Amino acid sequence: MKKVIIIGAGPAGLTAAYELLSKSNEYEVTVFEESDCFGGISRTVNYKGNRMDMGGHRFFSKVPEVNEWWEKMLPAQGALPYDDVVLGRTSTLREGGPDPEKTDRVMLRRNRLSRIFFNRKFFDYPISLKPETIKNMGLVTTAKVGFSYLKTLVFRRKENSLEDFYINRFGKKLYSMFFENYTENLWGRHPSEISPEWGAQRVKGISISAVLKDVLGKVFKSKNRKVETSLIEEFSYPKFGPGQLWELTASEIEKMGGAIIKNAKVTKLVKDGSILKGVIYEKDGKELNTEGDIVISSMPVKDLVEGMNGVPEDISEIAKGLPYRDYMTVGVLVKELALENKTKIKTLGNIVPDNWVYVHDKSVKMGRFQVYNNWSPYMVKDLENTVWVGLEYFCNEGDGMWSMTDDEFAALGIREMVKIGLISSESVVLDNHVERVKKAYPAYFDTYERMGELRDYLNTIDNLYCVGRNGQHRYNNIDHSMCTSFETVKNILSGSKDKSNIWNVNTEKEYHEKQS
Repeated sequence: MKKVIIIGAGPAGLTAAYELLSKSNEYEVTVFEESDCFGGISRTVNYKGNRMDMGGHRFFSKVPEVNEWWEKMLPAQGALPYDDVVLGRTSTLREGGPDPEKTDRVMLRRNRLSRIFFNRKFFDYPISLKPETIKNMGLVTTAKVGFSYLKTLVFRRKENSLEDFYINRFGKKLYSMFFENYTENLWGRHPSEISPEWGAQRVKGISISAVLKDVLGKVFKSKNRKVETSLIEEFSYPKFGPGQLWELTASEIEKMGGAIIKNAKVTKLVKDGSILKGVIYEKDGKELNTEGDIVISSMPVKDLVEGMNGVPEDISEIAKGLPYRDYMTVGVLVKELALENKTKIKTLGNIVPDNWVYVHDKSVKMGRFQVYNNWSPYMVKDLENTVWVGLEYFCNEGDGMWSMTDDEFAALGIREMVKIGLISSESVVLDNHVERVKKAYPAYFDTYERMGELRDYLNTIDNLYCVGRNGQHRYNNIDHSMCTSFETVKNILSGSKDKSNIWNVNTEKEYHEKQS
């Protein structure tokens, strides 16, 4: 029986373990997880009965294999969840599916709404041309946006940076309003310093021209358009947040005989020529080692290479230079929000119906905020009387923000909530909880432009497979991370040595949802 070592119990690592064990009895699987929980950045934190989703995770995929996998783990709802029942809202039901009020193993269907908060006003995300948008921007600004975009049609920029990418698609005026400051806040770098590849991957099909097509599409409605739009008006979501899926997956892995070792940090990989012989890990203050025939790694590729012996100097330099952005969030429990719900979407307490909101305000450091009540009614302990909000901040490990105490950071977030009008005063705050996530976002600058060289080197190690967001240093969604593991397991079972299919996930058009 071959021994398989899997590094990391996030979506990619746990998917790989489950797939191997469910498809073959020829592998002994051991998963090493640095923390004491499952799901990585897709985990759910339970604080006094109020649950936090680290980063906000919509479950939507164009890949049938992913959707089937989710359905197997968490069957789609067959009855409406609590808030839909109370409010008389509707959402998609699957005949014979479980009732969220009676069972926990269920995937909800939720209304999707994410907007931009700019100058204390809400704008659609992606930007849409409708009366409310023009009213919020003003006629003069709207005209400037239009002329700025027309100028880009004549004077196209060579796309050497993310700034060029955005300006070509939105014009300089809209770029300066909605992209420049937010992007710099997210990455800690000006868009002119970031590779356009990030935009090409994350902003597919969105531009002013796409918005104009959207307007025309609403005038000349077609059956096809209605079908396409319906796909992204709703998304799936576990009853208790994304971590529920991965806790369940971990349980299933153990039932099939897989071992999961928590609080075990892999620090070294023992390489002999083009083969990995095993790993060395730290647990309970001790350094331990284990041998293996196959290694599937979802750990940050920077740490992977650093912990490996016999790596050429130029490859080590690329890995050392790969940048990341870390993440801090504070959950704030409040009596009420000061934001007015001007939409037609009914909510409990008439709070704004957004899942998450992008904050475009140069006067604060806040990047986004989530309203957990809208993700799932089961995320909040006292749904009728409180609003559970997650404030998200981007930082670098060890910087001034990261080094704040939890109390200092929470105080910053609460002050900023008042400053931009999310709450009327600090007196409405009932409680808070702080979480930190290292290497949450692999970044596309510095030595990233040489990532191809690093990938080629890693592919020479016959029994090493790199999966997931950090394993490939690519800004993957959950389904993309899972797909890298699907492809890896297919290769292992078939004996294929060509790993291009694994690295090609999230580069091909069919992996991405359309933006309407």
